[in-house]
Amino acid sequence: MFVDSHCHLDKLDYQSLHTGIEEVISNAKAANVEQLLSVGVTLDAFPNMMEIIAPFPEVVASCGVHPLDVESRFSLELFKQYAANQRVVAIGETGLDYHYQPETAELQKERFRQQVAVAVELNKPLIIHTRNAREDTLEILKQGGAEKCGGVIHCFTEDLAFAQAAMALGFYISISGIVTFRQATELKQVVKQLPLERLLIETDSPYLAPVPHRGKENQPAYVVEVAAYIAQLKGISLKEVATATTANFNKLFMSR
Repeated sequence: MFVDSHCHLDKLDYQSLHTGIEEVISNAKAANVEQLLSVGVTLDAFPNMMEIIAPFPEVVASCGVHPLDVESRFSLELFKQYAANQRVVAIGETGLDYHYQPETAELQKERFRQQVAVAVELNKPLIIHTRNAREDTLEILKQGGAEKCGGVIHCFTEDLAFAQAAMALGFYISISGIVTFRQATELKQVVKQLPLERLLIETDSPYLAPVPHRGKENQPAYVVEVAAYIAQLKGISLKEVATATTANFNKLFMSR
């Protein structure tokens, strides 16, 4: 059994590539992917995402404001209301991205701090996006007491030192299809050194489809390709990766 710990089910192409979310979930189950976490990125899109996943108990949700969406409509009161939903098992996707939008850095930090505070208050783990912002990301997590709720560094592309600092705060490291890309040489070396008991796997669907699907729209069924590549890197069986990452997911998101 596999778990896709990070996908955006409301953003897949249901007009030309899929007949509906039912087909996407059916494809996942055919690949032995039995559970999915659909991740929110704006408050405006959250109600629609929840409506889409409502009929599917195998799908849980997160609520957050992505650092590249910090200029979207925001109400702290509404965010807290959405975040308290029982179907919501995590806060995020939140964090910092200075690569694409360095000009919104101050607003990103403000929204990030707000979401860390709510995660700690509700005891729900954080889903962190970070790019070109290692020091500020760690500082805000530490200042906000994020070790109290824990979380995951999603779609990990940082160095080993950052991974170790995040794990010291009680965070997991989630590996996406990027690890299968030919040019991801540093990431491959980092994954070899990361402890299996702190790893998660994800697709980040509809983005970042792993080899051999690169160039196509990603979907949760393809998380198995990520797991298989990790198994190859670490010299262990696919079953070991599946068992460990599923247990890690349940421990982080489903046991509170």
